[in-house]
Formats: sequence, structure tokens, C-alpha cells
Amino acid sequence: MSICIRYTRNEDTAKEILNIGFLKILTNLEKFRAEVPFKAWIRKIMVNTLIDEFRKQKKLHSNIEFVEDYLETGNFSEANSAIQNLNAQQIRLFISQLPPASKQVFNLYAIDGYTHKEIGELLEISEGTSKWHLNSAREKLKEMIEKTALRAKSA
Repeated sequence: MSICIRYTRNEDTAKEILNIGFLKILTNLEKFRAEVPFKAWIRKIMVNTLIDEFRKQKKLHSNIEFVEDYLETGNFSEANSAIQNLNAQQIRLFISQLPPASKQVFNLYAIDGYTHKEIGELLEISEGTSKWHLNSAREKLKEMIEKTALRAKSA
């Protein structure tokens, strides 16, 4: 469930995708290989189910604009003292407020450890678009953290 919550906007959608994932797990148990840890196998199925659902939504709501020729600028946010005052729940809340495509790329890259090439293949986007979404997510998270730090400082 924690994986599903990370990738979706609300708990109901997360539960729906969790059920779809468990159905896939149960119907594909014969494909499980003993040399692979069961937890890792389940995690991979859940992430792939989330990506499949994301693709379905993307086709339904094709309002996401992709930037093909993104150049990295190096203007990535730096860790500062404000991040020390945040707890995991606040960070999860900030991530959940990201636009769907940027949140998807951020989770795959920063949390699940996929490369931009792998993300591009999974989401059917270019590596440059993956990098753009990651940078966009970082910038938005930086803004949210700065606003929280300013509010805490003035209180």
C-alpha cells in the first residue's frame, strides 16, 4: 500500500491499484522464481501495475506536455536547515501535491532507483523528458519546503 500511496493522488485510487496488483500477483504466482526474494517480486509487480494505470490515465487525459530538448541547468535544490524540520509525513504530502507525471518520475528515480533511460522506457517518454520532470519535481518541492521554512521562521 505504501508504494501505491506514493504514486497516486488519493487513498481510494491507491486501494484500487493495490487490488489490481494483488490480482496480478495471485494470477501469476506460477511465474515466481524462488531465487528472487518474494518481497522484491511483489514490489516490481506493484510498480509495473502503477505504471500501467498511469499510462491508461495518460491516454485518457492526454493533457501532459512533454519537453523533448531539455538541457540540465545544474540549478538543483540544495539541502538546507529547513529540511531538518520536516517529517516524513510532510515530505509525502509535498510529493503527493506534485503534478502526476512529475510525481511518477520523481518516485521512480529518487525513491525506487530507476535510471532516466529505464524511466523513459517504462513511461514511453524520452530520457530528456524524464530529466525535465525530475527537475520540475525538485523545483516544486524546493518551493514547498521554502514556504514551510518561511512560515516556521515567522511563527
